[in-house]
Amino acid sequence: MTLTALAITLLLAVTLGYALLCAASPFGNCRKCRGLGYRLTYDRKGRPRRGKHCRRCDGHGIRIRVGRHLFNLAARIHHDGTR
Repeated sequence: MTLTALAITLLLAVTLGYALLCAASPFGNCRKCRGLGYRLTYDRKGRPRRGKHCRRCDGHGIRIRVGRHLFNLAARIHHDGTR
């Protein structure tokens, strides 16, 4: 097996794996608040406290994955074009 065939096989496996992940779980944790919906702040003793409402995810703690967003966009374009 040549190196290019191995690279193509590996790339195809990663792509299909990500597509399956987007189909099974279209939402992931917000990268800014790590899925809490708010930023953690720490008091003077170092204890974590609830901070401000997360503006990136609007307090929900989830975000749509890039692959799912692209799939939704393609599905919307196809639906609008075939009416």
